[in-house]
Amino acid sequence: MQLETIDWILIVGYFALSLGIGLWFKNRAGESYVEYFASGRSLPWWIAGTSMVATTFAADTPLAVTGLIAKNGLAGNWFWWAWAFGGMLTVFVFAKLWRRAEVLTDVELIEQRYAGAPAAALRGFRAFYIAVVMNSIIIGWVTKAMATVLKQTVLYDQSVVAGAASTGTGTDFWLVAIMLAITGAYSVLSGMWGVAITDVVQFVLAMVGCTALAFVAVNHVGGIDALATKAAAAFPGDGDPLAFVPDFSASGGELTIGVFAVLVLTQWWATWYPGAEPGGGGYIVQRMASCRDEGHAVKATLLFQLAHYCLRPWPWILVAFAAIVMHPDLLTSKDPGAGFPQVIRELAPAGLRGLMLVTFAAAFMSTISTQMNWGASYLVNDLYKRFVAPNATDRQLMAMSRLASFVVLLLGGFVAWLMVTQDISVDTAWAFLAALGAGVGGVFLLRWFWWRINVWSELVAMFGSLLVFAAVWAWQQSIEDEAARMRGEYQSVLVATGSLGLWLAATLLTRPEPRDHLVAFYRRIRPDGPGWRPIAALAPDVRPDGDLGRGLLCAVLGTTVVWLTLPGLGGLIFGNWGTAAGCLGGATVAGFVLLRLAQRPTAPSTNAR
Repeated sequence: MQLETIDWILIVGYFALSLGIGLWFKNRAGESYVEYFASGRSLPWWIAGTSMVATTFAADTPLAVTGLIAKNGLAGNWFWWAWAFGGMLTVFVFAKLWRRAEVLTDVELIEQRYAGAPAAALRGFRAFYIAVVMNSIIIGWVTKAMATVLKQTVLYDQSVVAGAASTGTGTDFWLVAIMLAITGAYSVLSGMWGVAITDVVQFVLAMVGCTALAFVAVNHVGGIDALATKAAAAFPGDGDPLAFVPDFSASGGELTIGVFAVLVLTQWWATWYPGAEPGGGGYIVQRMASCRDEGHAVKATLLFQLAHYCLRPWPWILVAFAAIVMHPDLLTSKDPGAGFPQVIRELAPAGLRGLMLVTFAAAFMSTISTQMNWGASYLVNDLYKRFVAPNATDRQLMAMSRLASFVVLLLGGFVAWLMVTQDISVDTAWAFLAALGAGVGGVFLLRWFWWRINVWSELVAMFGSLLVFAAVWAWQQSIEDEAARMRGEYQSVLVATGSLGLWLAATLLTRPEPRDHLVAFYRRIRPDGPGWRPIAALAPDVRPDGDLGRGLLCAVLGTTVVWLTLPGLGGLIFGNWGTAAGCLGGATVAGFVLLRLAQRPTAPSTNAR
């Protein structure tokens, strides 16, 4: 794919802007490590929320969505749409609790909630596990996706002629390495403020680019009606690949009613997954902790959920279907996600080529900058400051913060090199991480609302989940006939169920946390519900918000808005006016009721600490 002058102007201008933002916020980020990792707790909700959206829009996301559609049509996206209810719970139930905790990282909560050496050990282990293991895997697959984009676009001719890029060890990786270095430079310099502001710019560029590509792709295949007709012909079987809810009576699809039920009923609570943690976690908590107050944290998280599920998917979906119509062999390809950048190479005119490369660079860099800052926050806040130098000065913590950011980038780059050379597809990495995190979600939800949960509950949930996952995986690998092996979704249910039984048993067989520690947590967080009655009796002066029931109802209504808006927008796009009117009308009613409930004043409460 040849680049013209206008393309190079867009690309160079974008990288210059990113570095400029990093330099602009350099001094502010250096004021303290709280400023570096949490923007001094002063982010307005719209910046924090947009930053959340940008971070979850990585270079891998459109490719993974294309892969999901190639396997199961539009309904394949229920793999991630199923997390919507958990996300809405984070908005209306957990966001204010996280902000109230005033933590820098989600694992810092562990020692607020639990006491003693086991809690300290759990905090340290989870900090290392997330920062070094999980974070490196995420950086690895995002980098792998960016390498795929480059191989299918600007390096396509070179890969055909020389074979360098196709091996994953040539020019593609080194170009990505340069992007990693640029991202590292502005992330290390600017801290969370620079990351968040850059995220806003990157999200706007990414959405404009993907929307423009969708228009070009749809026009190329003959318009929206032709796209629907040709997509139905391209997919095997007699089902409708554009059906929002899969047709379980149709042939040719892998998304059975059992798999669909597993996704919708268990995914949101059972599985820990970056950006969709049950009860909130990871960089979502970091953004909430960076907000000005509880109200801003709630608004930021709501903006994230609505944009994540309702605003972003359709441009990706349209390009994915156009790619399949143009290249039906993607349906049987090992890496169908490569179809998305193929469309860029084959259809994008001058100007749009540069914009799409900027789009993917922006998506890639927004995620990498977050992973660097987020991963470093664990290393500094939960390992170095907690165990190595508890009396470290801000100057020492700032030096360690920037060093830790660099270390996280190097570790991620190494894993990226492994994933590129091993040619692991993005959707495969998604599924693996989801399965690995199955089983721990329940304890992350209930620790806020049941005083009896203790540190052993979390320890057994985490290690028990890994053991059960390893056992199930070994059992399935022992079955020689791959067709006879259990679907990954069913394996996740087994892992979640087994882990649930293990940690509930551990909870009931071990001592609860000390009462004085639980009272201190109760005073700080003021959790609702009957699960804290024994502790509430010891702190009669503390009054919870008393709106847990309303929060749960708001979460249901918010999920209804998402799950009706998605097919409603699809109806508008494809001219199905009855579907559009019914779904968008229902979403409007649910949204109206949601706003009325959410705006009701909360009962006065005492925050005695």
